[in-house]
Amino acid sequence: MDFFVFISEQWILVSVLLVLIYLFAINERIKSGKPISVHAVTRMLNSEEAVLLDVRDSKEFKSGHIAGALNIPQAKLQDKLSELDRYREKVIIVADKVGQQAGAVGRKLQQQGFQVFRLTGGMMEWQNQNLPVVKN
Repeated sequence: MDFFVFISEQWILVSVLLVLIYLFAINERIKSGKPISVHAVTRMLNSEEAVLLDVRDSKEFKSGHIAGALNIPQAKLQDKLSELDRYREKVIIVADKVGQQAGAVGRKLQQQGFQVFRLTGGMMEWQNQNLPVVKN
């Protein structure tokens, strides 16, 4: 009961706190690369504005991936960053299984100077939209 009394008496402070938390969350989301829809990814890949980086493990990648995607598993990214240097002029779109790991990879790539977007929903969303995948 005291909690609700505090909120009613200090509503301005509580409001400021909620706004700051919201702004922090938005800022952290942008630092890891802006989310991008599957349709925007398709357009960017077709116009060769971007390169797609699939950070799933090799087994998942071979079971189905977007045509032309590079596969560097998240665990090996630090060791293989030099492989991405030739794509510095392009946007890198990070794809993972469901969109959960792409944020950490995007943050790391942005710190290295890359322009990064994250595929919203990852490969799960790509396949839910019935978009084509290549299997090895």
